[in-house]
Amino acid sequence: MAHPVDAPTRKRVLKVIFISLLMDLLSFTFILPLFPKLLEFYRNLEAPQDPSSAVSPPTTLLSHLLGYLNAYKASFARPIDSRYDIVLLGGAMGSLFSLLQAIASPVIGHLSDKHGRRPALLASMAGNVASVLLWIAAVDFRTFLASRIVGGLSEGNVQLANAIATDISDESSRGSTMAFIGACFSIAFTFGPALGAWLSSTSFVASNPFATAASFSLFLIVAETLYLYAALPETLPAITGKGASPSKPGVPNPSAEPAATRRTNSHFALNAVHLVFLLFFSGMEFSLPFMTYDLFAYTSAKNGRLLGYVGLVASLLQGGVTRHLPPLVSVRAGVASCLAAFLMLGRIQSVGMLYGAATCLACTSATVVPGLSALSSFEASEGERGGKLGILRSCGQLGRGLGPILFTSVYWWAGREAAYNLGAAGMAVVFLAVFGCLKTPTLIITEKKVQ
Repeated sequence: MAHPVDAPTRKRVLKVIFISLLMDLLSFTFILPLFPKLLEFYRNLEAPQDPSSAVSPPTTLLSHLLGYLNAYKASFARPIDSRYDIVLLGGAMGSLFSLLQAIASPVIGHLSDKHGRRPALLASMAGNVASVLLWIAAVDFRTFLASRIVGGLSEGNVQLANAIATDISDESSRGSTMAFIGACFSIAFTFGPALGAWLSSTSFVASNPFATAASFSLFLIVAETLYLYAALPETLPAITGKGASPSKPGVPNPSAEPAATRRTNSHFALNAVHLVFLLFFSGMEFSLPFMTYDLFAYTSAKNGRLLGYVGLVASLLQGGVTRHLPPLVSVRAGVASCLAAFLMLGRIQSVGMLYGAATCLACTSATVVPGLSALSSFEASEGERGGKLGILRSCGQLGRGLGPILFTSVYWWAGREAAYNLGAAGMAVVFLAVFGCLKTPTLIITEKKVQ
């Protein structure tokens, strides 16, 4: 059985991962509630909409993008109010970030398998620092876009945290370790957006009203980088010499080979489930503010409370329930909850039903992605975990990048009920796949027999 590191070392590394990832995700979530006002600031600066003005707006990158956006809006059967322009542009920016991560994640993962987790993570942090520095200096939209591109290509913290957690965990603790990492997401998404909104209320630089939030984000990223440099040891078994059983560094370990080749679930199946799941789930997430505005006239504050409720419930579930569930059970429970949420949202008539669906979404957030990450790690040998987890994340980010565009297009073309019914059909396919095709990994079964 695999016992990669002793208990004190494992506990110490988990502490480093948790603190650093929490700082990283808090910094990442600062910008989420700022997107509407931030993009509105750049639009007013570079593409003002004043019909009474005789002066033509300047020709800028942003004005070109808004022109393409208006052409896209004109293709819908239902008219789209101009107040959604900024939201659609923000969605496009989010999709760009996710698609860039889909490209970069496998590369970062393979580099971590070759050169080690620690140097790969520190290199990723250097890119994150550059990204936030560009945001601080972003007095125009072009510079802000550059900051998002650099950030998308360099963000590797989540997948590397998963790879490190896999390195230091044995078969019996891996699922709980992945859930422990997933709790960072829920905590960050519960408090990060509110903190970012509060920081944006104070401006010290007129040319960039969001420099205060960006500066605090930089502080967190720099502090995280220094903390990782000082406290994170290398965990890649090929470098540390700690693997499935004692062996000398650099010497192949024959006893570890069967675990590397005896796969229960193919990575293709796991990656496909991750992609299709996030394709529909992320589309639903992005459509929620539109739906709550149309049905209940929700303000940004009410939407913030709704999302905060989802994050809080997900945190409680990950801390008290998910970490005790086997990975496959976790995935199945989350997909079933997501299917129920789609069915409810397509027929929603009251705020009570909305929060019922939100509770299902919280269950999904707390279970599916950590469970899939754990399953993927069980099917990978020590020398390929970073790459396999990177490809898994790449597939997920591809789904997250395409989902909002596709789902909101159906929402406006055919209406809310048709969009959520389509989402329910897509999630039903995922439901059948996880219940009919995925199995408990051989390593978990073997571990249970030994115990």
